[in-house]
Amino acid sequence: MNKQSRMNKIEKKAALTLSSVFALRMLGLFMLLPVFAIAGKELQGYTPELIGIAVGAYGLTQALFQIPFGWLSDRFGRKPIIIFGLLLFALGSMVAALSDHIYGVIAGRLLQGCGAIASAVMALAADLSRDEQRTKIMASIGMSIGAAFALAMIIGPVLTQTLGLKGIFWAITVLAFIAMAVILLVTPNPKTQHIQRDAIANKGQFAQIFKHTQLMRLNFGIFTLHFLLTSFFVAFPSRLNELNIELGDHSWVYLITMLGAVIMMLPLIIIAEKYRQHARVMLAGVMLISLVQLVFGVVSLSLNWLVLSMIVFFAGFNLMEALLPSMISRIAPLSAKGTALGVYSTCQFSGAFLGGPIAGILVGLYGMNSVFLFGSAVAIIWALVCIGLKSPPALTAYTLTMPDISSDAFPSLVEEIKAIEGVSEAVALPEAGAVYLKLDKKRLDPSILEKYSRRSA
Repeated sequence: MNKQSRMNKIEKKAALTLSSVFALRMLGLFMLLPVFAIAGKELQGYTPELIGIAVGAYGLTQALFQIPFGWLSDRFGRKPIIIFGLLLFALGSMVAALSDHIYGVIAGRLLQGCGAIASAVMALAADLSRDEQRTKIMASIGMSIGAAFALAMIIGPVLTQTLGLKGIFWAITVLAFIAMAVILLVTPNPKTQHIQRDAIANKGQFAQIFKHTQLMRLNFGIFTLHFLLTSFFVAFPSRLNELNIELGDHSWVYLITMLGAVIMMLPLIIIAEKYRQHARVMLAGVMLISLVQLVFGVVSLSLNWLVLSMIVFFAGFNLMEALLPSMISRIAPLSAKGTALGVYSTCQFSGAFLGGPIAGILVGLYGMNSVFLFGSAVAIIWALVCIGLKSPPALTAYTLTMPDISSDAFPSLVEEIKAIEGVSEAVALPEAGAVYLKLDKKRLDPSILEKYSRRSA
């Protein structure tokens, strides 16, 4: 196919800067996870229940504003909405940093979450890239989030022991302002802005997504995954303290854990992709998570066995984090991809919110082990939901760019393209001068599509 295989300068700069913005923002949020359950005990008004609410509060406002921020970026522009969201995030961090009471920190966490910029950033990435290069930019953003998570687990405990909880919130504030500077001073300005169907939700498509049983299984999965993550960190840091490990030394535990988890995860990803075994590998990952939670709930482990169990847990977690968004993108209808991703993100942050308070309540009523036992039971329910999940078909997303075709010509053109052997799905986007396709490359003759890219009105 007659497509340039390399990103141009604008696309490279977009990939680098937008990945940096995501990483800076998520680094700050993730740094709190391994330390808040311990450092938060110094706050006035501390209870296990309120610590759980503080851990999950961010997810509540993220879930509420994730989709609306995408719509606002269509109306007011990508960069203004991203800057506004990062400013809210910074203000929330300052509120938490200035508070000595748990309620003040909860208020700050809620305000942090109001800056739900993910869909606006994705839409800006789409505005700044050619369709055939967009996947590379989205992949770079995804990798930056994964790297931020691993780095935060390692540096969070060290910084907290050095700076304290207030210092962590001030550090998050600084990271937010650096991200704003990157957007204002370095990120390119798009020449045009289109309604990006693969990044922004459409109000009229929610019913279609909610009726799609495969997508809803995946949405339940991401909800459960982040429920388990936040609930885990409400209880787990205290387990390390019971082994007389100082907070700063938790970093070494997480460093070994993250390295081991990546090594364990990679073969599973290869099996899923190479042999089209996504559903079975996902089920295996869920069972690993459930098993580790059960072990934590019933056995007092030595440090070596604890680290080994953590490696298995985070291998399962990272596996799910890689497979779930990939499967959403492949299974979602082309015309509703942005809506599917919006619902997916809302479910993700809803799970992150509920995991904290429920874990806090369980710790207060029944002790730390009850959190892990409950998590194991929840993961079993998730595994049962996964039984009906199907691996996505071996199709490739492709965008046919035809800027010279008139809007009136698109309907008949799309029907013509749909008839080509190897084309599974085709959706017109006249305002962008393009047709979105799903292709089976084994059945498609590439030369057939080349004539369409050269066609004019």
